[in-house]
Amino acid sequence: MNTTLRTYAELVRAPAAITVPGDVVAGALAAGRPGIRRTTGLAASSVALYWAGMALNDWADRAEDATERPERPIPSGRLTPSAALATAIGLTGAGLGLAALAGGRRTLLRRTLPLAAAVWAYDLGLKSTPLGPAAMAAARALDVLHGTGPGRAAAALPAATAVAAHTFAVTRLSRHEVDGAPTSEPKLSLATTTAIAGAGAAHLLATAGPRAATANVAQLPTPARLFSAAADGAHLGARAAGSVAALLAAAGTPDAPAARRPVDARVTDAAL
Repeated sequence: MNTTLRTYAELVRAPAAITVPGDVVAGALAAGRPGIRRTTGLAASSVALYWAGMALNDWADRAEDATERPERPIPSGRLTPSAALATAIGLTGAGLGLAALAGGRRTLLRRTLPLAAAVWAYDLGLKSTPLGPAAMAAARALDVLHGTGPGRAAAALPAATAVAAHTFAVTRLSRHEVDGAPTSEPKLSLATTTAIAGAGAAHLLATAGPRAATANVAQLPTPARLFSAAADGAHLGARAAGSVAALLAAAGTPDAPAARRPVDARVTDAAL
């Protein structure tokens, strides 16, 4: 990879995009619409919007990064602010186009545009306000609903709500990754994350565990519905469990490095 491509990959935090498709797949499975072509296209759309948000984040935070993260592409002089903004705009357009191709006009209007709007609203205005954690949580919930495509989103609401709760808790904690967190913050995040992990495990057991095995054949869900519910439960549990160890450490020592670890775990966890 040449220097320019490496710099753009750093700008959009390219490897972290592996965290995005899991939300889309969970939404598709919950809605009973796991068509490979549509789901793959919508996952690619979400990845493009995620990368757009990362580029926009660096553009919006360029003054702050000059002090706190001088090694980032913009303050280090490897990319101009206009290049970062153009990247965000281009990737947003790509995300909208991919969604239209994969899911049609209905998906674009009902799912992708609200998701793109949430990304831009967070980075350009809401991030540094008290509404910041709620805005980030809404964006990740919309990413789950994005997977439902043109269908009804109601079936995916439980998964979207759980993802939103986990994101809200960890985003609140992320605000203290520079100065350290009050003792209550990591404990609140840990309680929320543990509850979500438990809910995911319970959902998985309820759909694929002993009760399902002993039920009358006529009462068993179809294989597709069973797989959908089990995968949804596994997604919720795995998404939350990835941050538990880091949150336990932060609850014991809520300094800045400890507050950063759960945020890093959220970014690198493929189940997120």
